[in-house]
Amino acid sequence: MSDRFDAVVVGASVAGCTAAHLLGRAGARVALVEQRPDPDAYKVVCTHAILSSGSPTIARLGIEPALEARGAVRIHGDGWTPFGGWIRAPDDAPRGWGVTRRTLDPLLRESAAEVPGVELLVGHTATDLLADASGRPAGVATETREHHRHELRAPLVVAADGRHSPLARMAGVRGRVLPNGRFAYWAYWGGVPPTNRARVWFLEPDGAAHFPNEDGLTLLAAVGHRSRLAEFRADLEGVYERYVSDLPDGPELGGAERVSKVIGAIDHENVIRPAARPGIAFVGDAALAADPLFGVGLSWALQSGEWLADAVAPALLGDGDLDAALRRYARRFRRRLAPHHVLMSDFSSGRPATPIERAMSRAAARNRTLARAFDDTFSRRRSPFRLLDPRLAPHFVRGLFSP
Repeated sequence: MSDRFDAVVVGASVAGCTAAHLLGRAGARVALVEQRPDPDAYKVVCTHAILSSGSPTIARLGIEPALEARGAVRIHGDGWTPFGGWIRAPDDAPRGWGVTRRTLDPLLRESAAEVPGVELLVGHTATDLLADASGRPAGVATETREHHRHELRAPLVVAADGRHSPLARMAGVRGRVLPNGRFAYWAYWGGVPPTNRARVWFLEPDGAAHFPNEDGLTLLAAVGHRSRLAEFRADLEGVYERYVSDLPDGPELGGAERVSKVIGAIDHENVIRPAARPGIAFVGDAALAADPLFGVGLSWALQSGEWLADAVAPALLGDGDLDAALRRYARRFRRRLAPHHVLMSDFSSGRPATPIERAMSRAAARNRTLARAFDDTFSRRRSPFRLLDPRLAPHFVRGLFSP
């Protein structure tokens, strides 16, 4: 094993594999470090919908044929509110993907490891952040389960190590934490009637999600306000199953069967960190972790890994200044994702919808142009400011007053 690379990526999950894959394809030498020893390991606590904003990255990585062969579902996203019912994505809108992490994670890891220049190191835990004489990050030290220490040196360290990011702590990069007033429990079901519509319910203050996946598996999530946590804990399986069975216009569960245990995310704070500092960058949940109701984590992991690779690859190969490239990545990350994060964090408090939000929801359920604008926004392809476009005003009025 070499000890000198152009980049060391810590965390071989979605964001880390994406960054390593694209950096390697650009010609960089990359160490892709994964703590778990099993190359087929995958993240369990994840609602794992890939919004259409992440689909171009999936295509660029070249894994579309493998996903299709595994039966992954090409999905649209619909939202239900008590103010107007369903806001449906247009049939011709870009599609996302419904695929479990059990399928996605090993596929991304194998794909990245096959790229020349990428060295996958499984069973290695990053224990220290190495620095040069000026104190700038210059690699990581890892330790295997046999307690063998390795020093992997590189001008760039990529933290793809999750929302609690040990590397962020080592680098002294703190995140901005916004509270989440809700918790989530979910499970997998078999026998739910097939659909290509991923659906989210905004139940004020609660929520729910229905995400179809390969192998006939459906993820059903119950997202409750924290005032209901004791109720769920007292009878978790019973309350969860009643919750998803009683959803308005919910999935037909008469012939369905729950095929997994109920999985929970109780203290899921909304966290955003600076996406880059000199010598170190953050991608995926290490950069931004949001309320799981919206299913944005995988899409943003794919996009942030791609944005970083595009920004820094030339500098790592000797064309340009690395710190300037990192600043460009951080600006792009902040511009594209921070407005969504702020709005989602505010909504995750469980606050009631404002009168204008209620009116817009009702209008979007009745007007196709407005529904398309909502899909642009809630798929995260466009900024939330899309909904403030004055050209939407006539459609808002027509939708609001239509029968």
